[in-house]
Amino acid sequence: MNLNQVTLPVNDMEKSTKFYRTLGFTQIVDTPHYARFECPEGDSTFSLSLENPELVCGTVIYFEHEKLDQWVHNLKIKGVKFDQEPMDQSYLWREAILYDPSGNKIKLYWAGENRINPPWRVEIYS
Repeated sequence: MNLNQVTLPVNDMEKSTKFYRTLGFTQIVDTPHYARFECPEGDSTFSLSLENPELVCGTVIYFEHEKLDQWVHNLKIKGVKFDQEPMDQSYLWREAILYDPSGNKIKLYWAGENRINPPWRVEIYS
C-alpha cells in the first residue's frame, strides 16, 4: 500500500498555486477548481481543491528537505512569511511553520532517520 496524494482545500486558486510554485513545487494540473503538484524529489504529489471561502481546515501538511534552514532562508528572500523559524522539536524533528494563502498550516521540516525510525517506534500489525 502507498499513499497517493493529499488534497488541501483552498479559497483562492490563483494565489494558492502561485504560493506552492514559489515553495518549489512543479504544477502538473491546472484547472479553475483543481490543481496538482509534484514534489521536487521522489514521486509524491499533492493537490488543491477550490472550496467554500469560509472553510476552516485543521489539516497540517509536512514537506521534508534535508537542507531545511537554507530552504527557509531562500523562501524568505522570495517574500514568504514564516510563523516559526526552524526549531528543534522534542520529537527529534527540526521544523519551520507557515500558512498558505487559504490558511492551511504547513510545516517544512527535516527529520532524517527519525521520520520513520524514532527511538520510540513500535510496530503493531493487524
